[in-house]
Amino acid sequence: MKAMNVCKIAFLIATAMGVAACGSDGKDGEDGAPGEPGPSPLPPVVEASEVTNVEMINHMIEDGKLTVEFGITNEDGIAITGLEDASVYLAAMTENGIQRSRDGSVGGSATAGGDRATEGATLTELDDGNYQFVAPMAAVKADTEGLIRLQVGGGDIAKSPYLIIDKPEMTHTTTTETCYSCHVDYATSSIKHSGYVALNTEGEVDFVGGCMVCHNNVKRDVDSEGNSLDTGGYAKNTMQMLGHINHQKFEKDFAPANCYTCHAEPVMNTNIAGNGCTDCHSGSSAKVENFYAANDDFDVRELHAKAAGITERKEMRENFYTETSAVYYDATLEFTDHKDVSWVGGYCVDVKLFDNSGETPVQLNIGEMYASHEVTYAGAYVNAYDNETDSIVARVIGHGSEGYVEREDGTRSVCYGQLLNGPGSGYENAHLTTSSRVTLADSNWEDNDGKFGVSFTGFSEVVDNTLTAIDKEFSRRHNVDAESCTTCHTNETNYHKNGSYNNGGESCIACHNNGQDRRSKNSAPGFGPMVHSMHWGVGSSAITGEPNSATSLNADNCVSCHTEVVDLTEVPNRYMLSKAYNGGTSGVMTSPITANCFACHNSDSALSHMTQNGGELNTPTTAEWYTQPTAESCSTCHAEGKSFGIDKFHNFER
Repeated sequence: MKAMNVCKIAFLIATAMGVAACGSDGKDGEDGAPGEPGPSPLPPVVEASEVTNVEMINHMIEDGKLTVEFGITNEDGIAITGLEDASVYLAAMTENGIQRSRDGSVGGSATAGGDRATEGATLTELDDGNYQFVAPMAAVKADTEGLIRLQVGGGDIAKSPYLIIDKPEMTHTTTTETCYSCHVDYATSSIKHSGYVALNTEGEVDFVGGCMVCHNNVKRDVDSEGNSLDTGGYAKNTMQMLGHINHQKFEKDFAPANCYTCHAEPVMNTNIAGNGCTDCHSGSSAKVENFYAANDDFDVRELHAKAAGITERKEMRENFYTETSAVYYDATLEFTDHKDVSWVGGYCVDVKLFDNSGETPVQLNIGEMYASHEVTYAGAYVNAYDNETDSIVARVIGHGSEGYVEREDGTRSVCYGQLLNGPGSGYENAHLTTSSRVTLADSNWEDNDGKFGVSFTGFSEVVDNTLTAIDKEFSRRHNVDAESCTTCHTNETNYHKNGSYNNGGESCIACHNNGQDRRSKNSAPGFGPMVHSMHWGVGSSAITGEPNSATSLNADNCVSCHTEVVDLTEVPNRYMLSKAYNGGTSGVMTSPITANCFACHNSDSALSHMTQNGGELNTPTTAEWYTQPTAESCSTCHAEGKSFGIDKFHNFER
C-alpha cells in the first residue's frame, strides 16, 4: 500500500478547502449552516472534594491479602483523581463469632498514605476516579469470611463515610432499625463514636455492622494484672456487652431482659457458656442443663421476656380494658369520703373493668378485686376542660376528698361531695371531663408509688358545666404516637402514680397538663415541656443530680418521640401555669411555645429571643388565664417550611 505522510494529507485538505471557498453559493457573506457536533471532550475530573462518594466495583480475599477496587466522585458526581489515602479493616468470622485482633493474628487492617502507612499496601489509580487498593493481611486466607469496612480520603479529598463492603449472613440479629428506634440518626449527633457509623454499599446505614468491626464478639485479652493485650478481639467491650451491660445503666424502665427490643431475629447463641449469655449469667446449673436436654429449639427472647414478667404484663394489657363515665350527680347517694366527711348526694364517676380474653367481654368486680389485691388502684378525677383548645385546665375536686362506692355489677363509683368550679373559681364557664386509672397487680408487683403493675387510663366524654352531654369525646393535641414512649421504656410498667408509658404517655396528661400547676422537680410545666426537660433539659439531672441516660440520645432528633414535624401554627395559643419554671412558686403562667422551647434552650440569649418575639415566661396569672390568647409570634419565622423553620434545625424524619 502506498504510504503518504501527514504533511501531504494536510496540504490536500487545505487545497480542497481553498477550492470550495473560491466557489459561489449565492450567499457570500452569510454564515453557513451549523456543522454536526464533534466528539465530546474527556469527562471532567477534580483533585479535591467536600464530600467523597464511594462506589464499590469488586473485592477479593486471597491468602495474605485483600484487594478492593472502587470508584470515587465528589459532591457533584465528578470523578476524583489523585487519591492517596485509604484504609480497610477485616474482622474475621470465627467459631467464636466476629473477631479482629490488634496484633493481626485474626483478621487484619491496612492503611495506604499518611504517616502510618502499612508496609506493602498499595493504592493505584486504574483510570480517572477508579482505584485498586491492595491490603496485606498476614492472617487472612482465601476462604476467610469477614466483616470488611473501607474508608478513603484525606488532605484535600474529604474522608468518605465508613463503608461496609462485605458482611457474612447472620453476623448479628440486632438491626439498624432496632438500635435507631432509640438512637435515632446517631451519625448526626456529637455523641461518642458517632463518626464511626457506617453505610452499606447501597448507601444505607449499617449501624451494628459498623460497630462490630471494633466491638467484636470476642473481647480483647488482658493479662493477670488486668493490662490490655493485643490478642483476642479489638475492644474490651464486645458488641453483646454493649447491649447487655451498658444498657442496664438506662435508669428508668428500660428492660435489658426484653430481648425483643434489640434482637429482630431469634438469638443465634443459646449456650449459656457462650457469647452474650456470660455477660449476665455466671455459669450453668442443673435447671439450665435440664432445660437444654428437654428443648433443642427455643427462642431465648421469649424465655427472658417470660422470666422478667414482660410477657405476663403484655398479656394483661391485651386482655383487660376499662370504661370511664362522664361526671354525674347522684342526689340520693349517701357516702363517706377519704377524709371521713359524710355526704348526701355526690358528683360521681363510674369506672368499669372488663376481661376481654374470651369471645365476649365480661365485666369484673373492682371492689372484690381491690379487696383481694388483684386491683391495687382504681380512682378517678374530675377536670375542667377548655372546649376551644381541647385542654385540661384544672382539677376541680379536692385532694383526698373522694369516696368509693361499690356497685352490684362490679362498677366502682368514685364520688365527691362537691366540685370546685363554682362562682369565683375561674372555671365556672369551663366544660368538664373525667379521667380514671385502674392498676392490676402482676406477679412482680411492688408497692412503690404506683410504679409497678399494669395500669389503664381512661378519659370520659365532655359535658358542660351543668353536667349536660354535648356530644363531644375527650381529645387533646398529642403529637406523638402510641409507641413513642414504649420504644425505649420497654418493661410494660409505669413511671409513677400508676401512669403508664403506653399510648405516647397519654395517661400522664391526666396530671401534667396546662392547668395542673405541677412542680415536676422544677423541670418544666405541663406535659410537653416537662418531657423535653426531663430528657434533655435541667430536668435530666433533677432526680439523681447527674444527667440521665436520655442525654446519650440525639436531642436534635425530635423524631425519637414525635411522629411528624410539630406544626407551630396548630399549637393552641393559650398560657400554661408554670411554677416549675418559678422555683416551685405558683401564681405565674408562660406562653406555650416558649414553655416548650425553653425546656431545652434555656440560655439568657435564647430567652431574650423568645421574649422579643412575644414569648412570655412566668407572667403573673390572670383570673381566666386559660381563655386569654398570648402574643407569641414564633410561628411567623419558625413554622415548618419557613426560612428558619424548626424543621431546619431539628429532625422530624427517620
